[in-house]
Amino acid sequence: MKNTTYFYQFLEPISNELAFLARELENSIFNSPRTMLTHARVFVENILLQVMKHEEIKDDQFLTLKDRLDLLNEQGVFTSEVRDALHHVRQTGNQASHDSRLFRYSEALLSWEALYKIVKWYIEVYAPLSIQVPDYQDPSAPKEKTYDTSELEVRLKALEELLLSSMKEGSAKKVANEEEVPVLTTPTKVELKEPGFTTIRTIIYKNESIEVPYFLRDAFLLPQRFQKSETFLIRLGAEQQARIMSELPNNLDGLHKHVKRYNEKNDELFFQELKIFIEEEKTRRNINLDRHGELLLFYKTEHIVLTDELKKVPLTTTEFQGIPSLIRQLNEDEMLTVGQLPMELVILGKYKNVGIVNVEKLFEQLKNK
Repeated sequence: MKNTTYFYQFLEPISNELAFLARELENSIFNSPRTMLTHARVFVENILLQVMKHEEIKDDQFLTLKDRLDLLNEQGVFTSEVRDALHHVRQTGNQASHDSRLFRYSEALLSWEALYKIVKWYIEVYAPLSIQVPDYQDPSAPKEKTYDTSELEVRLKALEELLLSSMKEGSAKKVANEEEVPVLTTPTKVELKEPGFTTIRTIIYKNESIEVPYFLRDAFLLPQRFQKSETFLIRLGAEQQARIMSELPNNLDGLHKHVKRYNEKNDELFFQELKIFIEEEKTRRNINLDRHGELLLFYKTEHIVLTDELKKVPLTTTEFQGIPSLIRQLNEDEMLTVGQLPMELVILGKYKNVGIVNVEKLFEQLKNK
């Protein structure tokens, strides 16, 4: 790790752990503002513990961050600027731990700047004179989201074919009327899709078609996501068919022939549910992109942000009423808190005598919490 340059590397002579924690906070600013804000509290609390040792103030394991901050402030240890910076890190960290709202990069950057004031003060007051604090600098923003190489090739090929087609059409016009100035066809509006949303293939059934985006190229087709086709997909999976998107044929007409006792109606139902599945996945991907770095629970197209507080809620019949069988079976599988639930809640429908209705009851109660 010594070879990797990061801003708080100058802390290593004091504490490798403190330096490495600062490095991870720096890395999380643009990946997950919530994570940065939440864990910045741990960073400053460690500094306060070191200050208490230097000031020979007895610590108590039951003291909170605010308790330690107030205790040291009463002793006149802090400047007003450092005290305000400490309160800022504490308060925004508490918000990130409890509030499910979307936290912005700007909030993480403000906390990062507050950390610098705290660290600079600590080094100047308590560290050896040999340690120099560099001037403040903002962390570098990550590179913009880029297209995967395979997706980029698909996009380039489509654009090249479009260009070739327009050139051919322009040449045809020139031959038809030599006196006219040759022009390309009317400019075609090329949709600039987000990375991952480029159409990678088209699946058809009868006279209908579905465009499959790149990010779903090899997506797992979880049977529970297809309510009317669940058993059909399970049977197909047993025959190593339709387990993932890339296993599906381009034409779904006749898919039922891989298994016994199914017919064209099952092909049609699956095609219609596949359209819904793809639209739901697009919605989910946009949510994940908008709330990058957040831990989420999904039920169809709805979602819940897993805050630190929500993660700790126990899975008991007291907390979640009307679904005793589901809670009992979750506990038997050693899922004891909300934080241990799978991201895809519809999976819970697999439990005996549970079904989608009880999963929905769980989700509604999670939303209320």
